[in-house]
Amino acid sequence: MRRRSRAVLVYDGDCAFCTRCAHAVEAIGADAEIVAWQLTDLTELGLSEAQAADALQWVEVDGTVRSGHEAVAATLVSSGPWWRLAGRAILLPGISWLAAKGYRLVADNRRRLPGSTPACATRPRP
Repeated sequence: MRRRSRAVLVYDGDCAFCTRCAHAVEAIGADAEIVAWQLTDLTELGLSEAQAADALQWVEVDGTVRSGHEAVAATLVSSGPWWRLAGRAILLPGISWLAAKGYRLVADNRRRLPGSTPACATRPRP
């Protein structure tokens, strides 16, 4: 495994909604390498294809993996000060539970969102 100097945000590059979100993350200045899972070596990141297809993944430089709403929070924490506050808020008790449910609701229904493609269809959960 090669040593990274920045965290890696792994998203579904076949999904137009996910790709737009990745571009938004680039625009807010997240301190991470942002890659589509289809174009990276998942094994090197310690991820499986099933994990990457199921949810957004954040891989810290030490190899710690955060998925779904926790990946969103980590992304925001790595961004500017206002985004950092939002990221920390997502992880607060009570809010974290709600954020997890909200993330899963969006992820499971992304095929219904504007700009979705057939690739956005929900895959069976591992």
